[in-house]
Amino acid sequence: MQNEIKTFLDSEGRLTQFPAKRKKKIITLFYLAEKIEANRQYSEKEINELLCLWHTFSDPATLRRELFDYGFITRSRDGRIYELSDPQPTREELIP
Repeated sequence: MQNEIKTFLDSEGRLTQFPAKRKKKIITLFYLAEKIEANRQYSEKEINELLCLWHTFSDPATLRRELFDYGFITRSRDGRIYELSDPQPTREELIP
């Protein structure tokens, strides 16, 4: 999977930009979701800090929102707690 988005990654595996095309965007979200620990609750600050470790363009809110919108993470009703979704979406569900 990382190979499919290598043009968007720096030498440390951090995203240098968020792809505009849907397929690459979804592959990127799978890549980021791998960085989120299962069975752990994150505050908004913690999830943002984690996402900041894996990108260089300073926009964790967009990445967090996309992860949520595509079903990779869940959020409490008040938006304070984030968790990795279980089960995770599949590639076949998101990329027809």
